[in-house]
Amino acid sequence: MREIQVEQVIDSVKKLCLEKAYHLPKDIKEAIDKAALNEEELPKYILEQCKENYKIADEEEFPLCQDTGTALFFVEIGEEVYIKGNLNDAINEGVRQAYKEGFLRKSIVDEPIFDRVNTKDNTPAIIYFDFVKGDKIKIYFLAKGGGAENCAGLGMLMPSQGSKGVVDFVVETVKKAGGKPCPPVIVGVGCGGTADYAAVLSKKALLIKTGQRNKNENYSKMELEILEKVNDLNIGPQGLGGKTTALEVHIEYAPCHIASMPCFVTLNCHSARHGEVII
Repeated sequence: MREIQVEQVIDSVKKLCLEKAYHLPKDIKEAIDKAALNEEELPKYILEQCKENYKIADEEEFPLCQDTGTALFFVEIGEEVYIKGNLNDAINEGVRQAYKEGFLRKSIVDEPIFDRVNTKDNTPAIIYFDFVKGDKIKIYFLAKGGGAENCAGLGMLMPSQGSKGVVDFVVETVKKAGGKPCPPVIVGVGCGGTADYAAVLSKKALLIKTGQRNKNENYSKMELEILEKVNDLNIGPQGLGGKTTALEVHIEYAPCHIASMPCFVTLNCHSARHGEVII
């Protein structure tokens, strides 16, 4: 049994939040570079401006976007780990310190409908826990912007609709979103489970690196089919037209009821801030 102090978790989460607020993952930068080479005039200019923004954020350690997002975590806890302290509180404390000390925008309100008072430290974070083999803790982080999150969609499809039903639903969801999620987007698709679990799967899908295909060949082919059809919509960078509406499509799936085929779509803007740390 390996003992981990909560202070280690707080420090790791704080560093992870700050790192991803300022520095875009390498795979996203490469995808933008590739997309810019394939565009002409206005869409190319927009993508070049995105690249300039990334460069300034990198060098000056400024936030990539003013919307520094909801702090979303997937945490894998090794079965041989003993955590001395409260892990949930430790993750929130790491978020609190990062968003305060890094002068990142605080976007969380304490109640959704009536008073909507800002919590002033971007907590509470959204945290999902899972137990795995081993003696380590692996923390995946996603800074989820509000504009793209507002474009999410749930389809409670019938099993008889098959892969075509899923493809059509995902493409239609992106079409309805238009320029609102700040394209080019990353499209996360969750299939199976229940309505709520499909939503979780779609968030997990956003953590996958661009260019990495689903291990199941059927789903891999469907990812590429959706990507092609989405880019044929001509929504383009910032919704102003072009060949690049999406940089990537990732699908995560799970077993489901015989009468159901839930499909949830979550979009992420081109400033796809995600990362991981192992303790």
